[in-house]
Amino acid sequence: MRFEIMRLDDVDGTALDSTVVDAASVNRIVQQAASIGQRIYIRPADTANR
Repeated sequence: MRFEIMRLDDVDGTALDSTVVDAASVNRIVQQAASIGQRIYIRPADTANR
């Protein structure tokens, strides 16, 4: 399964950028974001359109 991870603006929460990763990478990315206080949003990627 693949997930889209969006990095969010600290002020208004708008998406600054996004990337699609495999399930095995999600935990590492969450840990990195938590360590620097970065806001992220994770959702299943729509693989039908990719």
